[in-house]
Amino acid sequence: MNYYPFIKPLLFKLDAETAHYLTLKGLKLSHQAGLDKLLNPAMITKPVTVMGLDFSNPVGLAAGLDKNGDYIDALAALGFGSLEIGTVTPRPQPGNPKPRLFRLIEHQAIINRMGFNNQGVDYLLEQVRSSQYKGVLGINIGKNFDTPMDKATDDYLVCLRKAYLDASYITINISSPNTKNLRQLQQGDEIKKLLPALKEEQLALQRQHNKYTPIVVKIAPDLSDQEIQHIAGLLIDFSIDGVIATNTTLERSAVQGHPLADEMGGLSGSPVRQKSTYVVARLAEELRGNIPIIAVGGIMSYADAQEKLDAGACLVQVYSGLIYQGPNLVNEIMQGLTAQA
Repeated sequence: MNYYPFIKPLLFKLDAETAHYLTLKGLKLSHQAGLDKLLNPAMITKPVTVMGLDFSNPVGLAAGLDKNGDYIDALAALGFGSLEIGTVTPRPQPGNPKPRLFRLIEHQAIINRMGFNNQGVDYLLEQVRSSQYKGVLGINIGKNFDTPMDKATDDYLVCLRKAYLDASYITINISSPNTKNLRQLQQGDEIKKLLPALKEEQLALQRQHNKYTPIVVKIAPDLSDQEIQHIAGLLIDFSIDGVIATNTTLERSAVQGHPLADEMGGLSGSPVRQKSTYVVARLAEELRGNIPIIAVGGIMSYADAQEKLDAGACLVQVYSGLIYQGPNLVNEIMQGLTAQA
């Protein structure tokens, strides 16, 4: 039974961040009571192997919903083929001042300027180790807001080392617009410094632990064709294992005139769908199948997910779509994908 349409009006009367945490806590309590087996549809499997990892289906949870790994088992029960948690930083940090999360309901959109609020990588790993989840788990890592840009690589290396054994793959978040200057890491000399350092450490950790944990890079939707081409070339040159396209956008033309349109932060949901799909398609042209693409951005339906796959993605992730469509979105997408098989 799809119960979300009955709950959604109540949640949308609350402040967005309050509703976010109440929903997650409700999911966790439901899971602990065993009610999710009654409320959620049976998981639809459609196995796919990407980056040497076996995904039970191609629909994953995007990073940002469960920043600290507090809700892993409850979220897994919704039928995802993978979960990505974080973004997590070396040290705990509170994020940006509230309010920092806004719904643009008419546009099925969200603006957030959370600012990597999290309890730190050590706390997240405690939650991972106490969970029962055995599926594909991505851990999304970033830098602390007060770490100087010339020391950013150090923060990523700290998180990479700590999360390496517990993660199925590790995502390098260099595309959030909510940490000052972070997106500089996608450009020029910065990315040429970051990627080889991470690759070198990954290979050292592989030798040390006899385990290969893929590294993927998450990029912004606001890149020019030239920048996409440049990043794609570097991903190939440094043998990065995958790329996630895309993060949230700073562009506002799709929501122009909305009372909240000028709120600072990244815009996600329906308005970013076309931008994200364009980046996926351009990446696919440049990468030529050498590196898999995970697509995220504006997936509100099966048709949106199929659009991303048709553009060249191997996997998709959802976040804002869950807020507007509810947990049944995963099942809807999977029904569509299996019907096309």
